[in-house]
Amino acid sequence: MRVDRSNHRTQAGFTLIEIMVVVFILGLLVTMVAPRIVGRTDEARRVKAAADVKGIEEALHLYKLDSGFYPTTDQGLEALVTLPETGNIPHRWNQDGYLEAVPLDPWGNQYAFLSDGDTYDVRSYGADGVEGGEGKYADIDGRTQL
Repeated sequence: MRVDRSNHRTQAGFTLIEIMVVVFILGLLVTMVAPRIVGRTDEARRVKAAADVKGIEEALHLYKLDSGFYPTTDQGLEALVTLPETGNIPHRWNQDGYLEAVPLDPWGNQYAFLSDGDTYDVRSYGADGVEGGEGKYADIDGRTQL
């Protein structure tokens, strides 16, 4: 028994129509989803800054639990990473530090830190890096509700 294989075509790959349908569907998805994602970049940065401020505040509280006071403005947030060498030096300080590194805010600026040793204020000045402002330019501190 002989089988004639000339009439049997094997299908390898996709047809042009199949590829065009897939490209059309992907394009449709992008046009529906992209506007929702693109407009949320500023909001995501503000959420990240608020989370960073909360983390820094937690580290400041741990520092105060060990030493009895907060680092001063002159010592800066660097006192949460390395043992301060000036000002009021804590006798009990966590050798691992309280933060791995002092973070920058999502816009690449340093977090503002003011402290007299008894109280503190930590904040990001937002997208413009200048105190005050509204919307994406508004300051973000530990009390910011997003």
